[in-house]
Amino acid sequence: MMTPEQEVLAAAQGLVNVFGQHNKEAYFAAFAPEATFVFHNVPERLANRAAYESLWAVWEADGFRVLACESTNQLVQLYGDMAIFTHDVKTHVRFGTEEAVSQERETIVFRHQQGGAWLAVHEHLSLHAAN
Repeated sequence: MMTPEQEVLAAAQGLVNVFGQHNKEAYFAAFAPEATFVFHNVPERLANRAAYESLWAVWEADGFRVLACESTNQLVQLYGDMAIFTHDVKTHVRFGTEEAVSQERETIVFRHQQGGAWLAVHEHLSLHAAN
């Protein structure tokens, strides 16, 4: 049996893995419908998962594809049925014919669901200070 911290780490690693495989269905399934998103490269807060899915579709129409994603320096902080997961993330993407690798820091807030799953309810992505 896993501890809550191990469960959150597994949920976070699963989210990172499917993102790195550009498996958008599994990736978005890791977020609650009411999840919010704050990204350094998007001017406004995305108010829910549907808003992010719409933006993702626009990116894909422009040739967006996630090629790989690596998570390091992970930390889980538990607060009852909520958990804060922070990590450094290295992402390799393609937009059309251009490829780029970004070094970012990310915070994902998870909420424990009935039935035992941890679902992401907020994501905040910022540039790593080394950038």
